[in-house]
Amino acid sequence: MIVVGIGCKRGTLSEDIVSLVHSVLATLGIARENLDAIATEASKAEECGIADAARSLAVPLIRCSLADLDRVADKIVTRSPRVQALKGVPSIAEASALVAAGRNARLLGARVATDKVTCAIAISEGS
Repeated sequence: MIVVGIGCKRGTLSEDIVSLVHSVLATLGIARENLDAIATEASKAEECGIADAARSLAVPLIRCSLADLDRVADKIVTRSPRVQALKGVPSIAEASALVAAGRNARLLGARVATDKVTCAIAISEGS
């Protein structure tokens, strides 16, 4: 199971998200066809850009609760003081990827960030 976790600023375009996802997948040598899902924090899933990106990539969008994101806080690599202050959890992208990837998930590296989007990839044996 390969999951991309996404965090973004309000109003981010799907093209910006898809572009970063393609870039990170290519950097890690993962074929786009092997991507199983996009995940994000539940309230962020309402962002049109994230929902449209999932549709564009033809993968499901998985909504993760703040409680679930907090549950994997000890497994994340990058902590965001801004996200901690706003949401009460240290990560959106990395934690969402870990939660959605399921049992024994692990990050394939730290999140990658642009000025609008953060992207992290987790892999596991599935949920």
